[in-house]
Amino acid sequence: MMIERSLRRRLHVPVLLLLATFALGSNVHLTDVRAADAAQPVKPAPARPVKAAPAPAQAVPAVLTPAAPAVFAKDVEGLSPKVLAMALDAMACAKAKGVSGSDELLTIIDYSLPSTQPRLWVLDLKHGDVLFHELVAHGRGSGENYATRFSNLNDSHQSSLGLYLTGGTYTGGNGYSMVLKGLDAGVNDKAEARHIVMHGAWYVSNEQARSQGRLGRSWGCPALSQEMAPRVIDTIKGGTFVFSYAGESSWLKTASASTKTCGGSGEPGPGVAAAAAATVVGVAN
Repeated sequence: MMIERSLRRRLHVPVLLLLATFALGSNVHLTDVRAADAAQPVKPAPARPVKAAPAPAQAVPAVLTPAAPAVFAKDVEGLSPKVLAMALDAMACAKAKGVSGSDELLTIIDYSLPSTQPRLWVLDLKHGDVLFHELVAHGRGSGENYATRFSNLNDSHQSSLGLYLTGGTYTGGNGYSMVLKGLDAGVNDKAEARHIVMHGAWYVSNEQARSQGRLGRSWGCPALSQEMAPRVIDTIKGGTFVFSYAGESSWLKTASASTKTCGGSGEPGPGVAAAAAATVVGVAN
């Protein structure tokens, strides 16, 4: 197992080694032969039946397996290993159902944490890096400092849980924004109709958190700071997964349809991510 260190908030991660098998011929070279032995006559070996030579062996190519999500061997700062496990599993289940999304990036929002605490992570699954760890606002209908209510209904001004796929970008009333497509029927699949997008907002900042004890709130959108929103959006736009969670009670009521389909009742489903999730839970504590 090889341990890599990141210079920008990277974590220790185990690297899966791919072993390739090669057919190697061996040539024997004789050295240090004494002249006296070389001068002696050599008796011919007795004749043996000649067998047809086997076909030359084909070179064995290196065997490459599909890239798998890196497993974080240490705690991701502030992120529950259980939430990470659920996010990885929901992503794997969506892929198993034919959703075409990137294997390399995963964004997680944990609304069970207060808005004054950074609760959005962008994870580089290929290299095991934490690319961003940011403040994110919830909808004004979801609560004050803590989000406790969630909805898929228009004009509720509440945030939605579950798994999303990022879409394209545009510039609108909230500036540079990114479309979010909800993947969970009855949970967040009306996100586009509700105009639930990721965007920047002036009310998302440490100053706002200090002055009023919470961030400002959106109309249901996961709003980031105006400084960080363009950077995060440009990193995750165009087909990566976003997973929103809000605690056990909320999760049992609105568990990811992707996870239900694969595993039943929110239990981990099959696939690479499920194995990764088990490893995370096993080592993080």
